[in-house]
Amino acid sequence: MNFKSLPQLLDYFKEEKTCIEYYEQIRWDGKPVCPHCGCERTYKTTRGYKCANNECYKKFTVTVGTIFHGSKISLRIWFAAIYLATTHKKGISSVQLALDLGITQKTAWFVLHRIREMLKDKAPQMLGENNMVEVDETYIGGNNKNRHYGKKRSQVDNTLTNSGEVYQPKKMVVGIIERNGKVALKHVPSADLNNIGALISKHVPKGSTIYSDEAPVYSHLKKYYTHDNVKHSLNVYVENGVHTNTIENFWSVLKRGLYGVYHQVSAKHLERYLDEYSARFNTRDLSSQERFEKFLIDSESVLSYKRLTNINKAS
Repeated sequence: MNFKSLPQLLDYFKEEKTCIEYYEQIRWDGKPVCPHCGCERTYKTTRGYKCANNECYKKFTVTVGTIFHGSKISLRIWFAAIYLATTHKKGISSVQLALDLGITQKTAWFVLHRIREMLKDKAPQMLGENNMVEVDETYIGGNNKNRHYGKKRSQVDNTLTNSGEVYQPKKMVVGIIERNGKVALKHVPSADLNNIGALISKHVPKGSTIYSDEAPVYSHLKKYYTHDNVKHSLNVYVENGVHTNTIENFWSVLKRGLYGVYHQVSAKHLERYLDEYSARFNTRDLSSQERFEKFLIDSESVLSYKRLTNINKAS
């Protein structure tokens, strides 16, 4: 198998049996392991496998304990959805995916979020060990002049009053990117030292070279890193190799995708969309098949509809 397009992928995965055998090879290397207890002693049944451990003795298939868990959609459709979601540079909407695959929009929305669960970086690597790093923040949301104003509930009688305040604040995203390398993204409530400093400490080893703009929140970096900044307020964007153009270019791709494809993203699910965009960017040098197989290896993560819709419900 060496597919380079969706028709080639669908030609190979014509039957569900082929999909199951392929995924068993990806997940288990051909040797089934019980997802309930981890026992390697299993035997085949008419519909899957059964654990030989007397304390467990449960039936299972290769999809149990993965993003495909409990799904009634065939693996053939799932594989097509994964291919489309990971090869479109700016993503694909649930409406478009539903039309392409012949499923409902609600199902397509759930499928895409399960795929984003798979794309989440399970073992983040340190950035900047052999390269320069840029750090910057951006805001997701429309221009203030185009956004909704004036609706706020009175604490006296719970009626709607005109407040003149922005209805929903913009959502802040911090990004750390290696030049010619990978990116790490995080949705944070505010651009303060606790949020940004913690993210940099998590992803960038001390002693690395970091470039940023002149925002005061980055002034502490000189204590632990080789830090320099570029003066955007003086209309200076590149000076002796110091710039943040790499992360600025990434922001343009992110925003064109969020605004052009998804139109609006809630704070509740923004982190999942960031996982999607960073995963595609970090695997941009892989072929379509290599990327597809890499993501399938990381697919052992169950996301129920209830957990998805209840995450940070207060937000």
